[in-house]
Amino acid sequence: MKNDYLSFGTILLPRPGTNLSRYSVIACDQFTSQPDYWQRVKDYVGNAPSTLGMILPELYLSRPDAKQRVGEIHRTMEQYQAQGLFVPLRHAMVCVRRTLSDGTLRRGIVGLIDLEQYDYRPGSQSLIRATEQTVLERLPPRMEIRQGASLELPHVMLLLDDGEEPLIQPVCDRYEQMEPLYDFDLMLGSGHLSGYRLDDASAQKLAAGLERLADAEAFSRRYGIADHAPLLFAVGDGNHSLAAARACWEKIKHTLPVQQAAGHPARYALVEVCSLHDPSLQFRAIHRVVFDVNPTQLMAALKHRYHIVPGVRSKGQTITALWQDQEEVFTILDPPCQLATGSLQQFLDGYLQVHRGREDYIHGRETVRSLARQPDTMGFLLPAMEKSMLFKTVVLDGALPRKTFSMGQALDKRFYLEARRIQPQAL
Repeated sequence: MKNDYLSFGTILLPRPGTNLSRYSVIACDQFTSQPDYWQRVKDYVGNAPSTLGMILPELYLSRPDAKQRVGEIHRTMEQYQAQGLFVPLRHAMVCVRRTLSDGTLRRGIVGLIDLEQYDYRPGSQSLIRATEQTVLERLPPRMEIRQGASLELPHVMLLLDDGEEPLIQPVCDRYEQMEPLYDFDLMLGSGHLSGYRLDDASAQKLAAGLERLADAEAFSRRYGIADHAPLLFAVGDGNHSLAAARACWEKIKHTLPVQQAAGHPARYALVEVCSLHDPSLQFRAIHRVVFDVNPTQLMAALKHRYHIVPGVRSKGQTITALWQDQEEVFTILDPPCQLATGSLQQFLDGYLQVHRGREDYIHGRETVRSLARQPDTMGFLLPAMEKSMLFKTVVLDGALPRKTFSMGQALDKRFYLEARRIQPQAL
């Protein structure tokens, strides 16, 4: 297997005649507090072959039967392969065109990345990095699933900053010249999905463009920063699943001779790469609400910690604080982080270590306003992150604070479809 930034591989798709609307289900980390959604999925799938039988929705991670479910996942993978459910596409990448629930189009390329080029740990200088802090406690259950699995089904989405030289859109807009692979409606109002086998000419153009983006000198010029290793792919969705894949590979590779490790299938992961600048990708702010606190004391501590001035200023980071019937707009001058979310989170982490209080992350501005009217509660409205800030911020500050931004709504997250074998034995 060639060790490129995004590589061809043997991709498994369901054989012709499979009901893909029932086969393809949404990423496991969605609707984690809505068991009714997953029951609707189960009812819709029925007894049809489905990726539902090969994933563990996070809703069930903490339930007593989680280990039993993991065993069932591994058995279902083996059963589907024994039944000949999959058709292997050898030396393949897939051009994906996803019509979202609001009718907009998202484009992506599904291919293999080398896990040796990805590092989720703080201070990483790898070509592929996490955008948000990785919670190590979330890795073991995901590792348990992958360690015993013969297949991987990806919901990982990587972002590429190709604003100066678009790569993904021109490739995906040539889809009519490619071999069609699938074209169907996704279940439960999540839009439409079509895929096409990437042709060699498009793959070569993509590879050349990635090579240019990964060049260290060009990277420094593009962001106006020196002495920093280039960042090629930023993890947009599925970082903990990708981190689990890397952790599993670390355990495997130390048991193998060097030559065998170089080509082992578990060294690679199947992902979808999207352009950061795709119009369908909208970054939404995730606000903060702190319960069981004294708002007056909290604001006093915040003003003692940072250089804060009232109102909106052209320089600095503007935040709105809310409590009961009060609202205060302020700007942090000389902030410690590139983003307002980072500066506020840094303060709250320290404050809540020594004071009582509980923090929650809220998407809707009106929900924050409503909650902040409660006694002993304080809300903070944060500005939405500019997409153009993502790569530079990750390079300079490292992984962003947890819950910095949301990339679209739940219905539009990636659906499982493509699969890949991660154990070395042949099909």
